[in-house]
Amino acid sequence: MSGLHYEIAAEIFERFPGYVRGVVVAHGVSNGPAPDALVATLREAETSVRERLSLEGLAEHPRIKSWREAYRAFGAKPSEFRSSIEALARRALRNEPLPSINALVDIGTIVSLRHLTPVGGHAIDVCITDIALRLATGKETFVPFGSDKPEQPLPGEVIFAEGDTILTRRWTWRQANHTLTLPETTAIEFNVDGLPPVAPPEVEQACAEIQELVQRFCGGHLRRDLLTQSHPRMPITP
Repeated sequence: MSGLHYEIAAEIFERFPGYVRGVVVAHGVSNGPAPDALVATLREAETSVRERLSLEGLAEHPRIKSWREAYRAFGAKPSEFRSSIEALARRALRNEPLPSINALVDIGTIVSLRHLTPVGGHAIDVCITDIALRLATGKETFVPFGSDKPEQPLPGEVIFAEGDTILTRRWTWRQANHTLTLPETTAIEFNVDGLPPVAPPEVEQACAEIQELVQRFCGGHLRRDLLTQSHPRMPITP
């Protein structure tokens, strides 16, 4: 994993003004089942969603509506392909307890629910080349979580990829098998996506919360950065 970088393509910022992505990189973490205290924090985050939102008005909430509009802009029907935060919020509002997957995955879910913004985690100890958020050419390959059947994205779709291997399709929609966060994961990067009305200071706050939770429950060496139009690239090596 020597000398690897993370970049957001210029056309993402051009097409989606005001977008920023917070990134937390952690190396030397110890993952595994979430302890009781972390699961309790997950349940608190679910409860906070029920206190703030209603299922009937969810699609019009500014932090959900902005993602629906973004999906429409690159050709994805938001009623068919829901951003990760809308999918999580809908489950919480239906009183469906979210499963505890493992400590690192649960931390991402907690912060996503707290801030009502997408948070995704990718194991980077399996990466061998640079990773990027960019528009698809249509030649990339995506093997979705839980499947062994490869798919190709539509040209112009927003993807997160390692070379031509897609890590997440439709920006924040579905993750691939390749960089799943597993109990044996020792290095991870978290993405915190900020579309207006979510402003950069809140993205930075969400990253700080991820950093604190990872340090508390998984240890490791951590740092964070904010990728913006004027600062679109960062290293992901230790």
